[in-house]
Amino acid sequence: MVRADGLAALSLSALARAVGMEPQSLYTYFASKHAVYDAMFAQGNQQLLERMARNQWPDDARGILRLQAKTFVAFSAEDPARQQLLFERTIPDFEPSPESYALAIEVVERSRAALADAGLVKQDDFDLWTALVAGLAVQQLANDPGGRRWLRLVDGAVDMYADHVLGTSPRATRRR
Repeated sequence: MVRADGLAALSLSALARAVGMEPQSLYTYFASKHAVYDAMFAQGNQQLLERMARNQWPDDARGILRLQAKTFVAFSAEDPARQQLLFERTIPDFEPSPESYALAIEVVERSRAALADAGLVKQDDFDLWTALVAGLAVQQLANDPGGRRWLRLVDGAVDMYADHVLGTSPRATRRR
């Protein structure tokens, strides 16, 4: 439903009808619309964690960065509503439950660990990285949904970032 009409269009009554139940029966499973968003938030982060776990991580820094960026940008581009729920604050007054938010924290921790494996441990390096990768994802969704315009730019963007934080040697594996 949210994939077709957007996050804001979610209606518990319409959701109940879509799954073949009376609207009041849906409240047995979800106390509110925010509870549905919370379940979606948890599910989306779990999907991203599973995607990250399936990756065969390379040994070189640039390879690690490329794979992490491609994973995130592709994951975001696949489902605009999921990307919006997980990475933007578009639902007024929605805050994920501590259990759901713990999955988001795990995503961040795994991302930090991947950067640490590439030799990058400074907060500024991580902040710049998240801005770069999130920017590519948002540009892809906003300007070429369903296409590859910004997805194909990931390697070049990663190389610019790696040159900045690791140095210009393509074999650079540790911060200088």
